[in-house]
Amino acid sequence: MTIEIDNGSGFCFGVTTAIRKAEEELAKGTTLYCLGDIVHNGMECERLQQMGLVTINHDDLRRLHNVKVLLRAHGEPPETYELARRNGIEIIDATCPVVLQLQKRIKQQFEASKPTVPLLQEENKTTDSILQEGPGEVSSSQIVIFGKKGHAEVLGLVGQTQGTAIVIESFDEVARLDFTRDIYLYSQTTKSLDEFHRIIDYIQAHISPQATFRSFDTICRSVANRMPNISQFAARHDLILFVCGHKSSNGRVLFSECLRVNPNSHQIETPEEIQPSWLEGIDTIGICGATSTPKWLMEKCRDAILRK
Repeated sequence: MTIEIDNGSGFCFGVTTAIRKAEEELAKGTTLYCLGDIVHNGMECERLQQMGLVTINHDDLRRLHNVKVLLRAHGEPPETYELARRNGIEIIDATCPVVLQLQKRIKQQFEASKPTVPLLQEENKTTDSILQEGPGEVSSSQIVIFGKKGHAEVLGLVGQTQGTAIVIESFDEVARLDFTRDIYLYSQTTKSLDEFHRIIDYIQAHISPQATFRSFDTICRSVANRMPNISQFAARHDLILFVCGHKSSNGRVLFSECLRVNPNSHQIETPEEIQPSWLEGIDTIGICGATSTPKWLMEKCRDAILRK
């Protein structure tokens, strides 16, 4: 039996930087808090927790004063920085540079668009209710983000627009936009490049001649390029073990591609999930993962197979 670990899998640059910053701060012996899971991988979070990293949520942040808090690679809205300033919190900013640049571009577009009325003043307001507003109750343009609703990165992006951006999760939702108004389209950095282009084509075909449409390809290429690479990797093995935390959006996209290319693919989070029956009659096994999957965890999965 041959086992290959995909060299292209593992932490992306942004996650690597965030974890390095956390390890450097923890090595100083001071208490370090992290706003949200530093990475969508339970075992890596547990490793850092054992080193002293304390994971908190936004409610916890409001109660903290005069401490150090690390912001993970996903980024945060402006309100988080303002809260930290008021509470005397030192920010260790590990926001991915690609995400920071995207936040800046969206904020600039928002300032240039000057919406007349916020679209999301109420916390429970949905995209559907926004698009059903009557004339005069919405701004003259729409900042649209192709991304997962509620995802940490997307919350940070929407925050650059004071909550006015419209989030669409898939191509199926694009038809609900108002094509009589200007549309400025951005994407969460880890979304599918192919689906993003489908959305662009649809808007171009339906936008009113009197309206402006501009799209900005803000998908991280180090992530997007993993799709064709993981397709080739999945195709050359009898069995694929995709190692990934269940919270990872990027992982869901990449695993779907593995499954499309190789139906004999299984998503696991820990080595203990590997079933002996999967290995029967198998000559080659490929082990790969998401941008949130540490190499050491893929190696543990390999070692677990060799012990079976």
